[in-house]
Amino acid sequence: MLHLMTPTTSLAASMNKTIPSDFSRLAAQLNTPIVIGGKTIPNRLWLAPMAGLTHSAFRKVLGHYGSCGLAFTEMCNAKAVPTENPRVSPVFSWQECELPGLVCQLVGGTAEELVIAAKRVEREGFFGVDINMGCSARGMIKREAGAALLKTPEKAVSMVEAVRKAVSIPVFVKFRTGWSRDIAPAVALARELEAVGVDCLVFHPRVAPDKRTRPPIIDHIRSIKEAVSIPVFGNGNVTTPQHCQDMLDSTGCDGVSVGRMAVARPWLFAQWTTGCAPDENVFQEYVLRMADALEQDFDPIRGIKRFHLFMVYFAANFRFGHSLQAVFSTAKTMDDVRRLAKEHISPGMPLSISPNMNLYNF
Repeated sequence: MLHLMTPTTSLAASMNKTIPSDFSRLAAQLNTPIVIGGKTIPNRLWLAPMAGLTHSAFRKVLGHYGSCGLAFTEMCNAKAVPTENPRVSPVFSWQECELPGLVCQLVGGTAEELVIAAKRVEREGFFGVDINMGCSARGMIKREAGAALLKTPEKAVSMVEAVRKAVSIPVFVKFRTGWSRDIAPAVALARELEAVGVDCLVFHPRVAPDKRTRPPIIDHIRSIKEAVSIPVFGNGNVTTPQHCQDMLDSTGCDGVSVGRMAVARPWLFAQWTTGCAPDENVFQEYVLRMADALEQDFDPIRGIKRFHLFMVYFAANFRFGHSLQAVFSTAKTMDDVRRLAKEHISPGMPLSISPNMNLYNF
């Protein structure tokens, strides 16, 4: 449960340390509505798409905490989407109530497969469709999809143009710097994407092969923003309100897309936009809610696998996160998860103001 910020609990006090002195300025910036493709989004703090993490179960829990301006699905294979059954698909699934604020991210290697999938996304009633140009997993590169498209910008632009012509919903592109640290190719790509009708760019300023072992070059977001007139959202290592404010101030980006930190603390959307902080029981409550949602949305084997992936991020909240992760690694069922949560997560556990990045780098 969320409440207005007060100094009455140690957790609230700990989280207050991350709030900048001019917090009201950050909240005002984030709460300014933005229009994307003719549709109004209530705020400028969004959930980034993450494979294996931003699934229907996580988004269900995220909805409980509220205040996320726009949410994205996990990466959906464009080849599979046209025939996927949302009632049984582990990836292409959702709640009807979230569709007005949900974008489906697609990954594909040809214009044809992206177009067919995007048309399905539009028919289902999603807010928009997002083209993935950032995933550098071996399978994606082999398919000439994801970040591989940054090696062939002409092909990438023609694929996006085909999607733009095929659907009327907003079209987003999430992309990285490229395969070298030179920002010039990404700037040129941004301009070409705007020219073919993309409505919004979400930019992660890292080279494609980088598995987050090096910090993002935040100043490169400014280069993209200055190159185009369409909205540009920044992404990358935003873990505190001050990081968020700094990204907005230093780059001029139109908003911020939060990834791993949103999985660690999904109440940050409410915290950063309304000044709310959770009570001391929020961490245990969060794990229990995730267990319930995963049990509802996945079969037991997939559910426990998703839980263990989630737990890496959750454990990073704590100073002794490695130990907590080790404890939960023994869980084989959701009943195990619930029991361990009640035994090992309690108020007063030492927190890291910013999660341990070494724990959840992969």
